[in-house]
Amino acid sequence: MCKPPKRCKIEASEWRKKICPERIEARRAKIRELLQMANNDSMDDIQDLFKETIAEFMENGLEAELDEDLGYSKYDYKNKATDNSRNGHSSKNLRTSFGDVEVSVPRDRKGEFEPQLLKKNQTSISQDIEEKILSMYAKGMTTGDIEEHIQDIYGLSVSDTTVSRITDKILPVAKEWQQRPLESIYAVVFLDAIHYHVRSEGQIVKKAVYIAIGLDLDGRKDVLGMWVGENESAKFWATVLNGLRNRGVEDIFIACTDNLTGFDTAIHAVFPETEIQNCMIHQLRNSSKYVSYKDLKALMSDLKAVYAAVDEQAALDALETFAQNWDNKYPKIAKSWRENWANLSTYFKYPQEVRRLIYTTNTIEGFNRQLRKVTKSKSVFPTDDSLLKMLYLAMMDITKKWTGRRQDWSRIHAQLSIYFA
Repeated sequence: MCKPPKRCKIEASEWRKKICPERIEARRAKIRELLQMANNDSMDDIQDLFKETIAEFMENGLEAELDEDLGYSKYDYKNKATDNSRNGHSSKNLRTSFGDVEVSVPRDRKGEFEPQLLKKNQTSISQDIEEKILSMYAKGMTTGDIEEHIQDIYGLSVSDTTVSRITDKILPVAKEWQQRPLESIYAVVFLDAIHYHVRSEGQIVKKAVYIAIGLDLDGRKDVLGMWVGENESAKFWATVLNGLRNRGVEDIFIACTDNLTGFDTAIHAVFPETEIQNCMIHQLRNSSKYVSYKDLKALMSDLKAVYAAVDEQAALDALETFAQNWDNKYPKIAKSWRENWANLSTYFKYPQEVRRLIYTTNTIEGFNRQLRKVTKSKSVFPTDDSLLKMLYLAMMDITKKWTGRRQDWSRIHAQLSIYFA
């Protein structure tokens, strides 16, 4: 029996073709023998033969499953140790690549039999395989990896085209999800963008995926949407925010963002009462970008006195001290903090529980990191839709774990109820 070498890089289908031709020939000989015995004269006859073979395979498997479930085989009443029994058959129409196949499914008298070979709600023989392909795609596996795994698990060959066709089925679902109604009020909404390379009109261009994550009044997290657009801009964010309003959002208490120019104007144009908190981590990164390594530790220590101050006045005093110490060497840092102060200082009015929640965009940054982990195998996406479907499947996989609310939500909610009564 021929086997591929352990580190063989040739795909399974190519290996069978190039390295093990005798195995292919043996299979073909069996098929020829079967066709001769069945006396088939046309392609329709051959297709019917395959459909009958599938039906017989499924029915034999289902009968064996029921034997196992009941603990005794048909007519073997001596070994019957249950008050349940067989109760005839029901007919089920199953879609296959050869056309519709009618399968006779055995039943038990108590209705407890749950077949695994052909599940009760299954209407296609390829349904289970398609679910596996979608699951692997959601975890960032390449089409080549998916092909190899399906070959290993099921002994079936699937092409790039087949994988794309199956995953394309998710696009209408993703677009419907993108348009679903939302809550009328969100306590906090985190807004950020993540960037990818996409082919467009024969060129590779950098595109932004705009992401909004909302925290509702029950303290539960939800991805409100993901939108593929050009490089991040306040204008596109205004479109995103108008989309949220059109889907039922009437108010956002606090919006947490990076310090993109014009972001606050875009937010207030749609939600004029929303308070804005710029991400402190983004501000610190920008502040330290051009600082000499030998100055970095002392400079960041002085900045910590600003953002970790007990209240806004103490923070302003610390910023003044920072400017006196560092303006001669790095004049743009204190200037940047002063220019962005209105949106950097929002969190000072709130108690520690609320501060920890809003002073960074860590909630959405963590989500973005998980997306990057899934998409790292893709350096370039062929289309916007191919990018969206991978992100949607990844998002659904990630958010399965978002089942509860924040542990400290009761205290946060009590505070927000006072400020936004």
